[in-house]
Amino acid sequence: MSTHDLTPPPGVVVIFSDIWCSFAHVTVHRLHKARRELGLEDRVSFDHRAFPLELLNKAPSPRTGTDSEVGRTASLEPDAGWQLWQDKDWLYPSSTLLALEAVQAAKEQGFAASEQLDLALRRAFWAESRSIANYHVILDVAERTGAVDVTALAEALDDGRARRALSAQAAISATETVNCSPHLFLPDGTDYANPGIEVSWVGDYGVGWPVISRDEPEAVPELVKRAAA
Repeated sequence: MSTHDLTPPPGVVVIFSDIWCSFAHVTVHRLHKARRELGLEDRVSFDHRAFPLELLNKAPSPRTGTDSEVGRTASLEPDAGWQLWQDKDWLYPSSTLLALEAVQAAKEQGFAASEQLDLALRRAFWAESRSIANYHVILDVAERTGAVDVTALAEALDDGRARRALSAQAAISATETVNCSPHLFLPDGTDYANPGIEVSWVGDYGVGWPVISRDEPEAVPELVKRAAA
């Protein structure tokens, strides 16, 4: 996909996001839930693309930032799985690039494998305080999905075959085409940044906190239905 053509084929939703973005965690949870409840699991796939915040911001995402989001963002979708970071401070992941690369590498096994790995990595970080920057943690999370060939994934990570795709997606994310994490693109040519949610910040990121002025969870099922159509 070029920066000028992000329209996916029928039955596919393209999702630009980062794993340690709390609003992406909400939207991805809602996408899976809506697809399941609508009975569209055989008709709609999620094509995850990287919106690597650490590259765009030229710095790792601070723990103070993600911790500040949990209390407010978790209230939107408690079932997505949340907690303040519980493990040792030095195990907090300073990067999500390898995890994002793993999701791209899993696409070799099909969208279903990459979808489940993406979802499991988000939950591992947000709900289980796992250090998803670590190679072995990523493979363990992949094993627990039951949907990923872990040997094939390890081979792909070892030779870096998905790194070029990650870099290309990062370049697109740096343009005005993709506004934030998450940003969805549909087969009908429309796109939606942080669908159904309006948010602002009090103070700087990592110091202040998010203020959510609008939340319309029903927006996401409508997008899933449109992708299926």
